[in-house]
Amino acid sequence: MEQVNGEKKIRRALLSVTDKTGLVEFAQALAGHGVELISTGGTARALRDAGLLVKDISELTGFPEMLDGRVKTLHPRVHGGLLYIRGNQEHEAAVAAHGIAPIDMVVVNLYAFEKTAAQIPQRHGPAAGDPVQPGVAFGHLIENIDIGGPSMVRSAAKNFEDVAIVTRVSDYPALTEELKAAGGALSRATRWRLAKQAFALTAAYDAAIAGTLERIAEAPAPDAPAALDTAALPSTLRINFPLAQVLRYGENPHQHAALYADGTGLGIAGAKQLQGKELSFNNLVDLDACWELAQEFEEPAVMIVKHTNPCGAATGATVLEAYRKALECDPVSAFGGVIGINREVDGAAAEEIAKLFVEAIAAPGFTAAAQERFAAKKNLRLVEVQAAPSKPVVKQISGGLLLQDADTGRVNESELKVVTWRPPTAEELRSLLFAWRVCKHVKSNAIVYARDGQTLGMGAGQMSRVDAARFGAMKAVLPLTGCVAASDAFFPFPDGLETVVGAGATAVIQPGGSVKDQDVIAAADRLGIAMVFTGMRHFRH
Repeated sequence: MEQVNGEKKIRRALLSVTDKTGLVEFAQALAGHGVELISTGGTARALRDAGLLVKDISELTGFPEMLDGRVKTLHPRVHGGLLYIRGNQEHEAAVAAHGIAPIDMVVVNLYAFEKTAAQIPQRHGPAAGDPVQPGVAFGHLIENIDIGGPSMVRSAAKNFEDVAIVTRVSDYPALTEELKAAGGALSRATRWRLAKQAFALTAAYDAAIAGTLERIAEAPAPDAPAALDTAALPSTLRINFPLAQVLRYGENPHQHAALYADGTGLGIAGAKQLQGKELSFNNLVDLDACWELAQEFEEPAVMIVKHTNPCGAATGATVLEAYRKALECDPVSAFGGVIGINREVDGAAAEEIAKLFVEAIAAPGFTAAAQERFAAKKNLRLVEVQAAPSKPVVKQISGGLLLQDADTGRVNESELKVVTWRPPTAEELRSLLFAWRVCKHVKSNAIVYARDGQTLGMGAGQMSRVDAARFGAMKAVLPLTGCVAASDAFFPFPDGLETVVGAGATAVIQPGGSVKDQDVIAAADRLGIAMVFTGMRHFRH
């Protein structure tokens, strides 16, 4: 390979990409350094349309693209040109004997398998009788498994001493600058960096394929829709999230930390920060907690969170009304918290929120007026979030990982079981359902007092359910008389129920299921309150 100032010059490049963002500009830069361009299919057409001189892959291999494009780069003149060690006499003799020319750079990104898989509908259980909704044909999913691309990536990356493998569109500008500065050459350090990225790409790609196919219980006909069985647990847990951001520190300053994201741009990990200081580890954890809680509600909702527990939650006709109600719950604890909102924040709401010191706010959007008002609080972190689909939850324990479905369980009015002689009133019922949705996001043992779409007091993370009931009442700022109470798990004895009624609750929602249920129901009847069972528990550890 020709060298420039000790670095290896790029003389021939093979380009074959699915994502053509920035392709033409990068290819023009290569051509400007005298690099011969070889390409395939749609990539070649895009380059020719831009006026670039391109050699078809079939001209290099002497073999036509075939099998609907399945076979085009799988050829010795491609992989020989990538894998042979320059300067190795035996390798040089072999490639000369077979007319194999060196390929010094590969620019490739892979078929969009993950994007295709994301469109597949999900169902619970391989034997589910419900018809699969139209989404992605199984054959289309299989055709989006790239073969030639990963093969070239691995060949080029293995021989990084002689070949540069480019797999990220984001690398084009820096490589263009380096080629310009080095007269068409790339340094060994750059080739090594690119090779490491390339192997990480193929590892993640294969993991995505294996993980998706493992959740398809039986292979349907090629033209039939594919469906993922959400109840299927993987035989091997594969986690491949690229580094998104190195954080200043973790939960405490002596801990190193970083954010890894799935690349979808969704959820808190993919949020767009509009202003403020860099997001910290704790900010991200709290923002995720308040954002997930805000997504429980269809009407405008505002959630104020401190150390992952809500200290105020409310719904209202507007974001402003919901915020005022949420803040009323515990204005002292709200100081220095984070806020999650399920609607675009307007100027009126921003004006009111700006009066309180908070660390960060997550919302699907902020009007120009809201951004202008928040701009005066330069350290306030504003993040614009797009909702992400629920995914399995992974937790680490010593020596392993725990995996579970996300807690997407909900109950509606028709699913509640009234167990007391007095049923809840319509107003109590609305408050009970509100309290139940909030309680799901409070650390167990959890008791939530609420009324009219507004939390009044929360007992979070207590070892005793009676203590949770007492603590929630103690934290209440607003009167509890006439409120309702939600418990994330059953009352094992009447004492917990008696505590919430003594605090002012007239109706209670709880899962039921205790061996002492009848004693608890009898206590509720004796106290004259309404009680409903959900049949669903919401522990949150």
